[in-house]
Amino acid sequence: MIIKMLKDIKQHGPPGGSDSRARPKMTLPTTTRQYSYPKLGSYNNLVLHEVPVGAPKSNEVLVKTHAVSLQFRDLLIAGALYPGSLPPDLVPCSDMSGEVIAVGADVKDWKKGDRVCANFMLDKLHDEQTAATGESALGGATNGVLTEYRQFPAHSLVAFPSHLSYEEASTLPCAALTAYNALLSGYEPLKAGDTILVQGTGGVSIFALQFAVASGAVVIATSSSDEKLKVATKLGAKHVINYKTTPNWDEEVLKLTNGLGVDRVIEVAGNSTLQRSISSVKISGSIDIIGLLGGMTDVPAVDIIGPCIFKGLKIRGIYVGSVAQFKNMNKLISANVETTKPIIDKLFSFEETKAAFAHLESQAHVGKMVIKF
Repeated sequence: MIIKMLKDIKQHGPPGGSDSRARPKMTLPTTTRQYSYPKLGSYNNLVLHEVPVGAPKSNEVLVKTHAVSLQFRDLLIAGALYPGSLPPDLVPCSDMSGEVIAVGADVKDWKKGDRVCANFMLDKLHDEQTAATGESALGGATNGVLTEYRQFPAHSLVAFPSHLSYEEASTLPCAALTAYNALLSGYEPLKAGDTILVQGTGGVSIFALQFAVASGAVVIATSSSDEKLKVATKLGAKHVINYKTTPNWDEEVLKLTNGLGVDRVIEVAGNSTLQRSISSVKISGSIDIIGLLGGMTDVPAVDIIGPCIFKGLKIRGIYVGSVAQFKNMNKLISANVETTKPIIDKLFSFEETKAAFAHLESQAHVGKMVIKF
């Protein structure tokens, strides 16, 4: 019987199908649908069209995009308000998650089916920021990820935590990594018992709140909306301040900290709030400058030099993060599954991309807007 079975397999192949060597290879896509800007000025100028896509080069990986999340920078770029030169017909957006569908001949670390995110700056592997790493920023200096398929340098990809969905993982490359870099990397990592002030309930601020809570820190959160502050409280903020009803919110921060001030501030509004942030932080405290949600015009003059000297403040600009920091952040997320769960305000389809930009612009959100492919 056994001899007969062996003869049958040799003649006809294994039961249930033909010899695996005869199976056809998967056909790779030759085109991709993507959005781009023929001209800047508004996200309404986005055009969806089809362009060729090739097989990955020897050191590249071809990734099928599953989700893209939006950030405030995408609005600045759409409105031609972002500094620096941009490529013509820019493909926008920097934050994605996707599935590896092909790898180049020299790629050893990735295989078909791996679930990955691309780092915001493709060539920022470690913590040092250079002009060259800045030139590899997706959706700005180089074309972004609002496309169905894209090649990436193998070194720019990071496997995201296995418990996250594609939609959740797409929120990590900028918002989460910026918050992680600010709080848990750099010259003075956050420690248990520290008190931090988080401004607003946007993507970076929510992740900063979550990472701080996961690290055992005390969080004070501000917002103009009581409903949003309820969300911040549910996520672990110990104190909340509505800055519309309490415009001198820095004085309230001092009351909550017995006159000492917070250990650090996550500054997302920029010059419009920086003076109050300086007032809110303790002697020898730090301010991590993340963004400029308060705008770049019609802002008050800010006295930085005096307070920085006499209070011994540390002010640090944060420009997202590196591949190495991304990997370390994923360890924190995997170790604190519930506390660090990404907050997605609303999902949009690929065809609803302009509506997603409009929702971001409304600032009605808590957490992130995600475009699902």
